[in-house]
Amino acid sequence: MKQLARYWDRLNKLPGGPWLFSKGLGLFIPYTGSVDPRVEAFSPGYARVRLPDRRRVRNHLRSVHAVALANLAELTGNLAMLYAMPEDARFIVTALSMEYVKKARGTIVAEAHCAVPPDNQRQVYDNPVVLRDLLGDTVATAVVRSLVGPSR
Repeated sequence: MKQLARYWDRLNKLPGGPWLFSKGLGLFIPYTGSVDPRVEAFSPGYARVRLPDRRRVRNHLRSVHAVALANLAELTGNLAMLYAMPEDARFIVTALSMEYVKKARGTIVAEAHCAVPPDNQRQVYDNPVVLRDLLGDTVATAVVRSLVGPSR
């Protein structure tokens, strides 16, 4: 999984690189790719991902579906954690909690800031994610709980 961070570091510097990275990510993780996320920033302990407004992510109320928002929150929290991980560590999401603050309309941007694990010792991390519309209003918040441990 650390390979994703290396791909980002290479592609981010190129014109169209973030778009290409996002498309590749969608192929690598098909369910995540179903909402067509666009990675805008990705560094140790931080990620920002945009969910473009499209009909396929909306519900019958013409707002972004709750599960699409949860998918975006999980991806964003995971990317922030992934880049922060030591090479000899791995993680798995053990819980995801969401609070929906208002109807999510239009393009949504998720941001995650997480603690950088200092080593591969088995430990649980709660990573907050904030999802905002283009006006900057918070539409949802999430906590992605990850169990970090040594790689096999």
